[in-house]
This record gives sequence, structure tokens and C-alpha cells, in this order.
Amino acid sequence: MKKDIVYAPVAGVSVAVVRQQDEPDAYDWTVVLFNENDAPITNVFVTSRGYTDQQETSVLRHFFAEILPQSNQIIESIVPEVFGLNNEFWVSYYIKDQVFDKKFIFPSDCISTQNLVILPTLNRPGILAQ
Repeated sequence: MKKDIVYAPVAGVSVAVVRQQDEPDAYDWTVVLFNENDAPITNVFVTSRGYTDQQETSVLRHFFAEILPQSNQIIESIVPEVFGLNNEFWVSYYIKDQVFDKKFIFPSDCISTQNLVILPTLNRPGILAQ
């Protein structure tokens, strides 16, 4: 039963929105999952959605069989039209036989050029989820 599952605290896994310049005045934005653990994460399931009190996007679902240690995986592209929404990414995965689960949220309007920092693992500008 669900109540019998022990969820350990998530460590070494994070989500960021990363900006990449394609043309002089055009940028692509992608959502990236980072595995900074020394072990692979497996059976990675990610759901994403955007929402406010008045508006909600469709729920998208992504599955990755394995993300290697000290690596990252692009989850999806994200368009500026949804930056005004709360963007939620719920990540579930295994390390060996232990299940982990965490909700990463980008609050509305936090995805902006003013909040960009250089992400050390990619050496690109991005925003880490809370």
C-alpha cells in the first residue's frame, strides 16, 4: 500500500530552466533534470504542468529509464507564454531499490532574464527550481 512506501529525502537531484541563445535576439528555454549523485537514477518519471487560480495547462508526462551519475537530461522545452504561470515538475525515481519523490516549482514570473545565474554544471545561464 502507498502508506507503506518509505520516501527518503531527495538529495543530489535538481531541476532548472536553462536559456540557450539560438540567434542574436532569440532564445530557447529548456527544462533540465540534474543527477549530481554518484549513482544512476532509474525509472525516472516526471510530470509537468502550469497553473494559476484561473488557468491551467495540460499535464505532460516524461519517462527516462536511467540518468547516469553526474549528468543531466533535458525534460522538455518551455515557452515564454507560460512563464507567468506557476510551473510544477514532479519527479519520482529510484536509486537501487529506494524510491524518491519531489515536487519542484518555478513560481509565476520567476523565469526571467533578471533571475538568471550561471549553472556550474552546464556553464549556461539558468534558474533553479525551488
